[in-house]
Amino acid sequence: MNLEYSMMMKKMKNLMYITMLLSICISCKKSDFLNKKPSSDITEPTTLTDFQLLLDNTQVMNSTGGLAQVSADDQIVSYPTYQAATATERNAYIWNKDIYGGDTGISDWNYPYQTVFYANVVLEGLAKSDSASSTKGQYLKGWALFSRAFAFYNLTRTFCKAYDAASAGTDLGIPLRLSSAVDYVKPRVTLRQSFDQIFADLNESINLLPAERPSTNLNRPSKIAAYALLTRISLDMRNYITAEQYADQALTLYSKLIDYNTISQSSDSPFSKTNDELICNYGQAPVYSYLTGNHSRALNRVSPLLISLYAADDLRLKVYYGQSADGSFYKKRGYNGYGLYPFTGLATDELYLIKAECLARRNETKSAMDKLNQLLVLRFDKSKTYRPVTASSPADALTKVLLERRKELIWRGLRWHDLKRLNKEGADITLSRTLNGSTYTLPPNDPRYVFPIPNDEIALSGIAQNPR
Repeated sequence: MNLEYSMMMKKMKNLMYITMLLSICISCKKSDFLNKKPSSDITEPTTLTDFQLLLDNTQVMNSTGGLAQVSADDQIVSYPTYQAATATERNAYIWNKDIYGGDTGISDWNYPYQTVFYANVVLEGLAKSDSASSTKGQYLKGWALFSRAFAFYNLTRTFCKAYDAASAGTDLGIPLRLSSAVDYVKPRVTLRQSFDQIFADLNESINLLPAERPSTNLNRPSKIAAYALLTRISLDMRNYITAEQYADQALTLYSKLIDYNTISQSSDSPFSKTNDELICNYGQAPVYSYLTGNHSRALNRVSPLLISLYAADDLRLKVYYGQSADGSFYKKRGYNGYGLYPFTGLATDELYLIKAECLARRNETKSAMDKLNQLLVLRFDKSKTYRPVTASSPADALTKVLLERRKELIWRGLRWHDLKRLNKEGADITLSRTLNGSTYTLPPNDPRYVFPIPNDEIALSGIAQNPR
């Protein structure tokens, strides 16, 4: 690496520290660390208070990308709305081979790696700290490891193929940046190596995180969150035995569900930001506002096909959606009670559905339906008699669980990844959109399910690009 490039990257790292300082100053209370003015000789964070302030910066640490939400089949948009959107939104919506159309600074890539950078700063700082072995020091280490794992996982599910144990040793993964240094380039490792690192981080974090749910600070992880994330990851990998085991561990620690009969059906923000089902609060970064944001009911509409799945006495129809004068439906504010973008964090309802799916897949038909009904009885109008869902076979049970997963976990950035996983299982789901008289389709297992690495990253690092 030449001297000029090395100097440029060092300046970039200094700018990153300045950005961290400024962003924390805006969003957090003052500390001695924050009172130090940035200069050409930047002082790195060194105290446990410094590290906690970095990890508590939710705009960095608890944000995920939105390409998966744009490309999924939750919503339809009018042509005027489509035309007003960014090039990336437009191209992702119709599954174009050229996604970015000249756009740079792609959030789905940049946000997770910014999270990784912050996490690495904390981990390196703790390694030098005399307080690292304290209870708080160990907690912060577990928090940083969890955050890095979540970021790496979001990168793999966006920019890599669906996990397949038979090919994961050769399929391309992501660059695993395990240092805050910026004056080096990391190539893409294999998908298996990427997941090995994610599991290593999470398994280490479990021993360091508290068992209790942080009910008033849900941006912070716990053992429950680590097990819940391991459950989601194992499901995406189609490792259903492991997914069920992790779901059991998470639900043993925390299993509360909300009775939707107690939720307002008229409010545009029906959920609170600390509602009982939330385990760890993440949200989509404030990007792709025309196709994923909740700024205006006129911008996009919920797919009529999705709306048709709900029974008349299913409270989710009125809790999740509002209806406009023209009869179309729009999505209300998110499951975490605030913000204009999808909730992408972890919650107990997802765990119940994963547990039920895993039971169905191992032919435990009655147990699968029992677990599903524990959730559904709280989703239907109690003024009417609830009829428990039954199934005639494991295949029937699986179909019914997946239907409820579709209806329950909307606007959470999960549907796109479910389509990748289920099509690998042979579901044969083809997506189709009609826009301004043109029809666009996406066949099962198409290479376009894997988003391309942003062009500016390819130009900077020269890492391998995904085929489209």
